[in-house]
Amino acid sequence: MKQIWAPWRIEYILVKKSEECIFCKLPKEERDEENFILLRGKKNFIILNNYPYNNGHLMVAPFRHVGNLEELTDEELDEHFRMVRKSVEILKKAYKPDGFNLGMNLGRVAGAGVEKHLHTHIVPRWEGDTNYMPVIANTKVISEALSSTYKKLKEVL
Repeated sequence: MKQIWAPWRIEYILVKKSEECIFCKLPKEERDEENFILLRGKKNFIILNNYPYNNGHLMVAPFRHVGNLEELTDEELDEHFRMVRKSVEILKKAYKPDGFNLGMNLGRVAGAGVEKHLHTHIVPRWEGDTNYMPVIANTKVISEALSSTYKKLKEVL
């Protein structure tokens, strides 16, 4: 059996889980590069996913702590989906993916990791990016460090 070393995962496993919402906490810190916040709008922001499904996995979240889509104001909703579109544009330029998965997991039973603060996932996909690893080894290989992804996307922005 082959082993794949992913030492960065231990941080996620061992870190004390905060009760504070990451989508509220990180923008307040004003450390955008360290927190991988790529772009701030008036009502929403674009951030890299710390535990990505694929290279370039982005999320768009409102600054306001809101868990239901129908609670967004028209201004928040409009900017949110404009930022989703912007995310697709920058990922196309930086990574040239073959497609995208876009989605929201609203509620814990739908898969939401942060269920009380809605966010949209933008995941670039490439032909053949799903191989035997997730099926046989329950493992996903991410081939680029988040800091490299951040710099590449920031340059495109």
